[in-house]
Amino acid sequence: MDKRPFVTKEKLEEIAREYPTPFHLYDEKGIRENAQKLEEAFSWNKGYREYFAVKATPNPFILNILKDYGCGADCSSMTELMMSDCLGFTGSDIMFSSNDTPAEEFQYADKIGGIINLDDITHIEFLKKAIGHIPETISCRYNPGGIFKISNDIMDNPGDSKYGMTTEQMFEAFRILKSNGAKNFGIHAFLASNTVTNEYYPLLAKVLFELAVELKKETGAHISFINLSGGIGIPYRPGEESNDIKAIGEGVRAVYEEILVPEGMGDVAIYTELGRFMLGPYGGLVTRAIHEKHTHKEYIGVDACAVNLMRPAMYGAYHHITVMGKEGDVCGHKYDVVGSLCENNDKFAIDRNLPEISVGDLLFIHDTGAHGFAMGYNYNGKLKSAELLLKEDGSVEMIRRAETPRDYFATFDFCDVLKDMKY
Repeated sequence: MDKRPFVTKEKLEEIAREYPTPFHLYDEKGIRENAQKLEEAFSWNKGYREYFAVKATPNPFILNILKDYGCGADCSSMTELMMSDCLGFTGSDIMFSSNDTPAEEFQYADKIGGIINLDDITHIEFLKKAIGHIPETISCRYNPGGIFKISNDIMDNPGDSKYGMTTEQMFEAFRILKSNGAKNFGIHAFLASNTVTNEYYPLLAKVLFELAVELKKETGAHISFINLSGGIGIPYRPGEESNDIKAIGEGVRAVYEEILVPEGMGDVAIYTELGRFMLGPYGGLVTRAIHEKHTHKEYIGVDACAVNLMRPAMYGAYHHITVMGKEGDVCGHKYDVVGSLCENNDKFAIDRNLPEISVGDLLFIHDTGAHGFAMGYNYNGKLKSAELLLKEDGSVEMIRRAETPRDYFATFDFCDVLKDMKY
């Protein structure tokens, strides 16, 4: 699979004249087309719903686009719950999947009627104490432990994950919840991250469907939904094949009909909580080369840094880079593409073969639509960039302004020297 920006150099130069780089740019057309494909892939399940992982791209303009396709909101914190509530996601529109959860967040989730997904068996009593009851509809997060494999390939290591309950705890939790008035149960699991294979969801579904059948038999609980969570990834590198969401949906359907339907559980709703798959390819970080340095290596310094995209510094993650206007040029120069933080890991690329880059060139860093802006921070006093939406009609809308020094100093509102800043 080739990597091409969803926008031209000419358009980016036009945008940059109004909105200085760096900025994150999102592709409305691509987002809408992808949401429609997901909806169609699981349309065989009457109760299917995607709960978009708000943490991936917490922007109300993006959430409203996804809302047009019937998506709910998967929240993991108080502010995500508040944002979703403000946008009109109500009741079962919201899935609250958190861990190490403060009492006030359980209270708020219950107040707005969200579905609470418990991460640990000890949270049952904690929740009951926090809100005074056990909700009629509730979910539990499952962690089978061990290594999660597809064929001979290790996908992830759930046994080292802090999330979820053991098999034995799931059965005990359902019994306790049922005795406390719960009537509708959900099962949730996330066993592997960013998988680029059509086999992951069907294999995960098989694990959860078999568990659901046993839970129903042993506890008498009514399983109303099974949440496959996230984990469907995207191809970050050129040449990698993307997931076929239609094939994935059909794979889950086959397992559903094999395991659940014969047990009289053909009414169980399937939920997903996708973030990266929904938004990743439809966002890019646009930055400009502002320095070149020739020492022990060749460096290109850009006006973005790890504050704007943390994944390469944090995980060593690969993000493809297009030098705008030089897409057809030979990649005959080896560069480290770096930001200005006082940290040596502030690098978007290391020993990357690219076309010759000149000061002033625009660089498009691919696949930042999820876990891009969202993971930003303010180390070194750096300010977060703007977020822009390239609309279907070709116009551009600012959906989050760039931070200013005044934003950075805003929490010093008790400091007379800083509270009246003009910029």
